[in-house]
Amino acid sequence: MTKKSIKLLVANPRGFCAGVERAIQIVEQAIQKFGAPVYVRHEIVHNRYVVEGLEKRGAIFVEELDEVPEGVPVVFSAHGVPKSVPTAAEARKLFYLDATCPLVSKVHREAERHHANGRHILLIGHTGHPEVIGTMGQLPEGSITLIEDCADIDTLPDFEPDQLAFVTQTTLSVDDTADIVLALRSQFPGIHGPKKEDICYATTNRQEAVKALLNECDLLLVVGAPNSSNSQRLAELARKSGKAGYLVERAEKINWSWFEGIKSIGLTAGASAPEVLVQEVIDAIHSRFHVTQSESVTCVENISFKLPRELTAA
Repeated sequence: MTKKSIKLLVANPRGFCAGVERAIQIVEQAIQKFGAPVYVRHEIVHNRYVVEGLEKRGAIFVEELDEVPEGVPVVFSAHGVPKSVPTAAEARKLFYLDATCPLVSKVHREAERHHANGRHILLIGHTGHPEVIGTMGQLPEGSITLIEDCADIDTLPDFEPDQLAFVTQTTLSVDDTADIVLALRSQFPGIHGPKKEDICYATTNRQEAVKALLNECDLLLVVGAPNSSNSQRLAELARKSGKAGYLVERAEKINWSWFEGIKSIGLTAGASAPEVLVQEVIDAIHSRFHVTQSESVTCVENISFKLPRELTAA
């Protein structure tokens, strides 16, 4: 049977960002330096393949600190944690390593600065996301109000112009967040905010790369986990443009009926999806179709973050 011809356009940049790479390295090097087991509070990044790989090497993942026994190292995930978590670890004299992405930590410091200046903070983000829980947990309860969409702005009380500020989750839709910020500035002209929204470079770059792909493909595949916010946003971009967009964790999750009548496929990966899973999807597509493959490059990333001193000290 002759294979159907199809074009495959692969986005670049895609996949791991510097914050994810740093978080994974922290767990790997902690296991190497201190020996197994090393406990990790929450998934270190939102990807089961990564988590299961670390489990095989000696990482044990738990949801809460009280599940961590005495005398073993514990790592906090890349999404950040409320201040109550390191405080509790210190009270128990647990040795901990903080794998919070430095760009998330930057949002935490922004929120603290606004609070110190007497401002109420609006956090643009998604209810229940670990990063939102961590950011809201940097300050006393009631200091931050979560804003999920423009409709939430209408329910806000009147604030003094100079007593309000906003920060954002780092993994949001760039376009949706811009709309919310515009509405906030319209209603509260004196609101304080970052010079540039807090959405991280990797989230922004991957969304821009997908926008470029959508000009040339009929369907978009995003390699990533369903609980990965930045991966979900990439699939949403396709659907908002009127094209099919599907999020898949592995090649085995692909529904091949999606490709009926499709002449070109765009492929990308969320910031917590390893390249090995992208290649797995590429190989699966090649096994079923006669593929003309090319790469769409929108920018080159060269950012890296330092590891904690506890791991780099001799």
